[in-house]
Amino acid sequence: MTSLFELYNSSHAPLSPQNLCWNMYGAGIEGIGRNGKPEKCSFPLPDLNQLLVRVDAVSLCLSDIKLIQQGGKHPKLYNRNLAVEPTRLGHEVALTIIQVGERLQSQYSPGQRLALQPDIYKSGFSTAYGYTIPGGLIRFHLIGDDIMDGDEGSYIIPLEGELGYAEAALTEPWACVVAAYTQRRRLVPKPGGIMWILGRHGDPINYQFSSGLDSPNTIVTTDLSPQLLKLVKHNLASRGGTLITLDGYSPANYLQLKQEFVNGFDDIVFLDPRSAKEISTAASLIARRGTFNMVGRTPLDGDPLIDVGRIHYDYTAYLSTTGPDISAAYGEKRNRCELCPGGTSVFVGAGGPMGQMHIQRTIEMLNGPSTILTTDINPLRLNVLHARFSQLALKHDKRFIVSNSHEETLHDFVMHETQNRGANDIVVCVPSAGVMADAASVMTPDGMLMLFAGVPIGTNAPLNLSTVYLHNAQYTGTSGSSIADQSSIIFATQSGELSPRMSIAAIGGMEAAHDGIRALLEGRFPGKILIFPQLTGLPLVGLPELKTFAPHVADYLDDDGSWTKQAESVLIELFWKP
Repeated sequence: MTSLFELYNSSHAPLSPQNLCWNMYGAGIEGIGRNGKPEKCSFPLPDLNQLLVRVDAVSLCLSDIKLIQQGGKHPKLYNRNLAVEPTRLGHEVALTIIQVGERLQSQYSPGQRLALQPDIYKSGFSTAYGYTIPGGLIRFHLIGDDIMDGDEGSYIIPLEGELGYAEAALTEPWACVVAAYTQRRRLVPKPGGIMWILGRHGDPINYQFSSGLDSPNTIVTTDLSPQLLKLVKHNLASRGGTLITLDGYSPANYLQLKQEFVNGFDDIVFLDPRSAKEISTAASLIARRGTFNMVGRTPLDGDPLIDVGRIHYDYTAYLSTTGPDISAAYGEKRNRCELCPGGTSVFVGAGGPMGQMHIQRTIEMLNGPSTILTTDINPLRLNVLHARFSQLALKHDKRFIVSNSHEETLHDFVMHETQNRGANDIVVCVPSAGVMADAASVMTPDGMLMLFAGVPIGTNAPLNLSTVYLHNAQYTGTSGSSIADQSSIIFATQSGELSPRMSIAAIGGMEAAHDGIRALLEGRFPGKILIFPQLTGLPLVGLPELKTFAPHVADYLDDDGSWTKQAESVLIELFWKP
């Protein structure tokens, strides 16, 4: 006899009796659904170039909070009037194809499993799924050209093998974590771009530009030495480039540049920097994905105020060298993005779902840090951190310490545990400029600060940029992932190298999505919340509560209480009503 789970998995599974969705009509949790309930919506039929998909699992994400708070003002909604054109949360999804449009039938088939990479670009323009494109908090919806015809082709990823639905949905957030340790910054001058080179009168260094000077089409110069200016002129003249010279670095010149180059400079080179204020001002003119190359040997007179939101969202890169070759600042050699082997790594806001993923990766990585320091303000999450990772760290011979940031400052914690040396790497999973500035203050001189959490663009924090050129410190940030990143996570999960399911803390059916979003806002669960849109009558339940609520499901949890594919199949047997 065919079980319900087997029927659910088959291409002949009947559709649910009604299509339900959680549309979002404005900022605030009250803008999601109608009076706290999902809406009935029609079953869409695919046209020639569309797929009708069933949404099997949706993982709620902390990024959803920003969308809930900002509504149509969110950067990825471009001031959209949600009351007129609603969107829908849910960008971490597992999907199954139900019907295939006629022109796609050679590529796809009913019953085929899919993951989806939500960070979609069309002609360089971000049209992310779960933001600009309504997301997965719906039972059935169409996928068309807006997802399958982007700059990287189709953003859906066919799944092979036997991944659970929850695991498949979690490949996207895990891809974001792994992507954080790949090079996201541009590390060479932009071909055809605009460069600004700032010098200082009286600087005795004979600067060279061994490579990269032939990349920009336009170069603006300020107070360069005659030798370097001659080199720039000759290079541009040989290829018909444009040279603009400014005498002196003044507020008036700054305003002129800001008005003339409204999108900023692709590359800025600051020779012999001395003034934190001047660095702050010049850095405000970096273009998206721009580089800021400091070439110097003298510490600044203070810490510049730097837009930490742009390090995260715009991948602005602060590169450096002591000179005299300006080009030595560029490239992979001086700009690392991976955690320091054998070093000390600190994770701030470690108890959240993404923080836990960072910790799991760090403990399990080969040739990774030997000491892992974690801090959070939530006692429940601290207890989960200790329970979930202490034995794993012991197994991998890693020193693992948990701290309550209410009871001791980050500075005191890190300095005590490192004998005042500081940490080689600090990963900030808390969207707070103050926390980011505090974290920067406990780095080793050659340390790396990774801003994994995003604060709004325009949020400044004091950063010690002197250490960038004096000791090769790194300030880096990351947002989202790519198709390749997610595909690598799918492979690692299928091969048993990674267990995304360990991140799950609570589950719920379609009607529980609103409660799940509220729990996300409140930080109620120390891990990921998974919504199964096809299941009905399943309230939001923490995994430890399953022993009472659904003991038959709890029987199939792992020995450490984590989610399993077997528990998922039993859950579907209990709560799917075809």
